Amino acid sequence: MAKLRIAGTWVGVIDLELENWTVAMLREEVAKRSNAQRPDSINLISAGKVLKDGDGSQNLTQLGIRNNAKILATRVSVDEGKSLEQELMAEEERSRRLARVKAAATALSKRHVDGSLPIEDFNIELENQGGQKVQLGTETDQRAVMMGLMLHENAKNLLTRQLYKDALEVLTMGEEAFSLCDPKVLEFIDNVPILQIDMVWCYFLLRDISWLSVAGIRLEKAREGLERCHGKDFSRVRLLQAGCQPELALHMRLELLEGVVAYHNGQLDKSKKALTSAQAKFSQLQVPDEALSHVMSMGFKERDARRALRLNNQDIGRAVDFLFEEKAKRKQKREDDIQHKIEIMELKQYGVTPLKKAVNVEKLKELVAIGFEKKLAAEALRRNENDFQKALDDLTNPETNSAIQLDIESRKRKREQRAVNARIEELVSMGFDRSRVVAVVQAGETMEQTMSRLLPEVDPLLAFDANSSGNPASEASNLNPDSVEGPLTADEERDVEMEDELARDIGKADALSDYDIEVTKEGEAIQEYLALLASTDSKEALSSC
Repeated sequence: MAKLRIAGTWVGVIDLELENWTVAMLREEVAKRSNAQRPDSINLISAGKVLKDGDGSQNLTQLGIRNNAKILATRVSVDEGKSLEQELMAEEERSRRLARVKAAATALSKRHVDGSLPIEDFNIELENQGGQKVQLGTETDQRAVMMGLMLHENAKNLLTRQLYKDALEVLTMGEEAFSLCDPKVLEFIDNVPILQIDMVWCYFLLRDISWLSVAGIRLEKAREGLERCHGKDFSRVRLLQAGCQPELALHMRLELLEGVVAYHNGQLDKSKKALTSAQAKFSQLQVPDEALSHVMSMGFKERDARRALRLNNQDIGRAVDFLFEEKAKRKQKREDDIQHKIEIMELKQYGVTPLKKAVNVEKLKELVAIGFEKKLAAEALRRNENDFQKALDDLTNPETNSAIQLDIESRKRKREQRAVNARIEELVSMGFDRSRVVAVVQAGETMEQTMSRLLPEVDPLLAFDANSSGNPASEASNLNPDSVEGPLTADEERDVEMEDELARDIGKADALSDYDIEVTKEGEAIQEYLALLASTDSKEALSSC
């Protein structure tokens, strides 16, 4: 009689005769013990290979299964009504979506790094954990890091929605993006080692031990990266985060995964050490009900209160201070976002440089601080490709300064004429006589006044409604009569829906998002593998007797 050790959906030992049992019989037994409705909802994995039923002629011995072998059992969702064609269509749709994610991240990172005028009403910038803007290496490095971060955030969103396979694909894209960056630039960025941990976490959630060898390598790189970024005693990250302890959950997940990999590699002592350490950290992360209730009584939501206590080692005073600081930061961020939107709208009025770049805001502020009129300074920067010295030379030269002013006035008149022509064509298309429309529009009145003169007996409110449902391009010209010529849209077709999704993902993130981990699944996994180790220890003790 042989014994097979089962882990995963059901944990325990099955006594059987390897020569008489087939894979189908083993699958049915595991399904029965795990209360699965259907045996075909159970996957069996041994030595990194999925066990197939085949024609039922081969027994377990013939398949290489030996006494005391470890079998990983996982439960898969079986939709009986799903046809093969539907599955293929779903896979094609998934592939298309992943391709859209990559394309959108590529487009966003390109536009928001190379100085192009933002098409959106927001701008994406790289910041450190203190919230300060940073410049990392070359433009290529900046683009690679920004793209990697966007993809990582999107993958974390997919993880939250339990779309583990999709999350792993997007994390792989993120890893590829980071690989385009100079390694020296990445040395002190902890996003890369965190991404490695998240990839191995996906392997675990998918219960795919075929990734076992590469998982160990990824975890080694992740530990080295975190120690380099955080310091071996976490002193660096705690200094950056004003004394709070954000790293605990992340390192707990790292140790859990190290313990799992060691277990499946037969390194039981190493596995036990890692899992025991992870269990200790898991215990530290448990929030006492009394502390949670105390913080919530001050008006904070449960999730925020739990997060604050977890990040501050259950210290109520520090947790409350942390919550008020976070509230102030969010308020400041909203104000900054509003200011950024105003600046972007203003930039769109100035147009783009010959190389299709936006006017540099910081250089514009410097010229305005010297005493130059804003529109004049913006035009000087625009025509000189944001070269501050050349723009300053033009502004201080009476002849070029005068030429710039004349140019601004000339373009302004042309834009106003285009707006008038657009309004005339709009009104003529409604059926009004062209000569009468021209005479009324040339008076320079608003659209409402123009409609009132053309239709004197019409209710003014209806005339106003006609204006609001009119030509959007004409309305835009009326709202921005001083806007400067220049292409304000990308040449290529944009995937607005996917770009907005990526923007929302990164908009929700903050300096502590990578450390804010809900640890329920980790706790269950720790108990599962400690039980497996205990089972192994007890069997070894019995065999030695």
